[in-house]
Amino acid sequence: MRRTSFKAFTVATAAMTLLAGSITAATASAAAGADKPEVTSYAPGMVAALERDLGLTTSQAVDRLKTDEALSDKQHSIVKALDKGYAGSWVDGSELYVAVTDKAGAAEVRAAGATAVTVDKSLAQLDRLATKAFQAAPDTKVAGAYVDVESNAVVLEVAKGSKAAVAAAVARAGIAAGTVSLVEVAEMPRTFINVIGGNAYYIGGGRCSVGFSATGGFVTAGHCGARGATTTQPSGTFQVSSFPGNDYAYVNVGSDDTPIGAVNNYSGGTVNVAGSTQAAVGSTVCRSGSTTGWHCGTIQAFNASVTYAEGTVSGLIRTNVCAEPGDSGGSLLAGTQAQGMTSGGNGNCSSGGTTYFQPVGEALSAAGVALITGGGGTTPPTGCASQETAFSGSLSSGAYAFKPSSSGFSSSAGTITGCLDGPNGTDFDLFLQKVSGSSWVTVAQGITSSPDESVSYNGTAGTYRWVVESYSGSGSYTGGYSTP
Repeated sequence: MRRTSFKAFTVATAAMTLLAGSITAATASAAAGADKPEVTSYAPGMVAALERDLGLTTSQAVDRLKTDEALSDKQHSIVKALDKGYAGSWVDGSELYVAVTDKAGAAEVRAAGATAVTVDKSLAQLDRLATKAFQAAPDTKVAGAYVDVESNAVVLEVAKGSKAAVAAAVARAGIAAGTVSLVEVAEMPRTFINVIGGNAYYIGGGRCSVGFSATGGFVTAGHCGARGATTTQPSGTFQVSSFPGNDYAYVNVGSDDTPIGAVNNYSGGTVNVAGSTQAAVGSTVCRSGSTTGWHCGTIQAFNASVTYAEGTVSGLIRTNVCAEPGDSGGSLLAGTQAQGMTSGGNGNCSSGGTTYFQPVGEALSAAGVALITGGGGTTPPTGCASQETAFSGSLSSGAYAFKPSSSGFSSSAGTITGCLDGPNGTDFDLFLQKVSGSSWVTVAQGITSSPDESVSYNGTAGTYRWVVESYSGSGSYTGGYSTP
């Protein structure tokens, strides 16, 4: 079970019954019960994926997202105030760590409320070193390169059995021994393409995933198509494409297609895109792709380089989020902030892996387009027509309503069924309550992370009522119920 609404709703609605004179039969405020679970502004699909992939509870996932957002904002303020001594930053739990090379910078970091870490090399120095080491090593031997800000070091990922050859090449480039860490990887990275997915677009016989909607089209991975290539579903043309070196592209779509500022969460809804503020190393991110759907992890490094069979790509975001072929070009989000588009990596979503992402800002700038934000509207649902008694209404996030009224309905013994059809991109829940003494008690519930629910309860004769709750999101709903 993803949350504790069963118990909390029983307590809250029982308390409201005692104040029935002040409660309407339509919509009641979620503030009526302090024991009710907090309604999060994050999409339910994102929270569910964090629970699955990071082993978090619902409340832990929400807290993690909120903390990461707050610390990312703090990080940006601190970095702006620092000089060339800045050496990177990362999140660990509820703490923001900022590495600097001098005492003055450390004092500024502490004054801003973060933990200062004094190191030898600045981030600029490490980036230059990573580029030099990466370029010195044989392309066929090096999988990738990145700066590990937590250890203030450069890491080269190399093919099995190639450490000696890469070390020799790095030494010939004049890089001191021990300056660069060499780590063997189980397999070399590859681009994610040509596997059938759900939410995708087609390029000839291939298929990739849409990244983010932008003015007149969308951004995606450059390796998915060269400039001038055409797409179907949606129909469009690659107007900008850069790969290798970079891995971004912009596809201009036809007039019949409408770009929407939202991302498929593969839980029956979407996540609205609010902007493109860069998150910090260690922040939680989630990826959407047409092959494997919605998966989450953390940012490990920025400005990483990677070698594919087609060539080298630099300036990427390195993560431990999994991905597979066909996910290429798909969206990487930190909360509601666009981060990048899936480039490639190694591993898979069964055993885990490393995935690299092209930063979204570079793609938008190259194409001269703007990110589309805010999501799209939804059409009021019309399902549940087979039920005997229909109901409908509209809820804001965190609110709930009694159906058919707060006083309920009488039912004989037998099976009571209920159905709820909520607006797309939300998490609406359905509870069946029965009078027990002087209180209402929840006897059945539908609390999946989708907008639609169905409930069936075989009970004794008595007085019942339905409670429709918006756990996350707003909009119109329809529903219905049948009695024995």
